[in-house]
Amino acid sequence: MIHQLQRRQIIPAELNQVWDYFSRPGNLNEITPPDLNFEVLFGGEEAMYQGQLMAYKIQLLPLLKTRWLTEITQVRKPDYFVDLQRLGPYRFWHHQHHFRSLDNGVEMRDLVTYLLPLGILGDIVQRLWVGPRLEQIFDYRAEIISRIFPA
Repeated sequence: MIHQLQRRQIIPAELNQVWDYFSRPGNLNEITPPDLNFEVLFGGEEAMYQGQLMAYKIQLLPLLKTRWLTEITQVRKPDYFVDLQRLGPYRFWHHQHHFRSLDNGVEMRDLVTYLLPLGILGDIVQRLWVGPRLEQIFDYRAEIISRIFPA
């Protein structure tokens, strides 16, 4: 089964400031929960561009690290970018990041569409662990972003 996660956050900053922060893949470490032990292997050194590849490792479980290869498939500065998992723990992962200027800051919207491997077993794992864990990861990210861009 295909799953989606949608998030929206208002960031009290100028659009160009927000874009500059999120268009630098190296900043992912700062907004990723520490227990994931996020480690960039390559590709996070320069500003984002279409076709960019980024490889990293994450800790899924206490003794289970996995590698992840992401491609930035679309970029329209400063409105949106899309990353697509090329190799990693998901059967399919497509993450849209949208930014829109508002009177009180920037609306940031995320739409993650994903599919786990293993058919019905993957759906059970999604319901019991992956879905709640992704919610926690995005909750953590929202909290850190509110500290980086305080009101």
